[in-house]
Amino acid sequence: MIKGFKDFLLRGNVVELAVAVVIGAAFTALVSQFTASFLEPLIAVFGGGGLDGGTFTVNDQVFDWAAFVNAVITFLITAAVVYFLVVLPLKKVMERRKRGEEAGPTQPTQVELLVEIRDLLRAQQGAGPGPDPTGPGTTTLPGQL
Repeated sequence: MIKGFKDFLLRGNVVELAVAVVIGAAFTALVSQFTASFLEPLIAVFGGGGLDGGTFTVNDQVFDWAAFVNAVITFLITAAVVYFLVVLPLKKVMERRKRGEEAGPTQPTQVELLVEIRDLLRAQQGAGPGPDPTGPGTTTLPGQL
């Protein structure tokens, strides 16, 4: 059970996904701070300036529309960067693979699989992997070794 969990965690896709989540969270924090530090004050200036800029009040209830506009801008910047730096390049790689310009992952041939099975069986029997003494493509019957 522990070995299966370890294999799952060390699989390439899981590690890449974890890295992407961490980088995405850090990038989102960066964009959020940028919009809070620079864009929200600009929105407040255009909304009337001062402490009440970017807000309106109804019956002593303050509505901060500048914060909403700031959140929309944060989303748009994050989405644009993800699209242009992740989605488009990945789409181009997939198109190249479809056209055959870039090789994708290859499957092992039947001969490679059979050689691997033969070597595993020999290792279980204690013979160890290595070239077949009778030559490739020949069959050795049990008891002939």
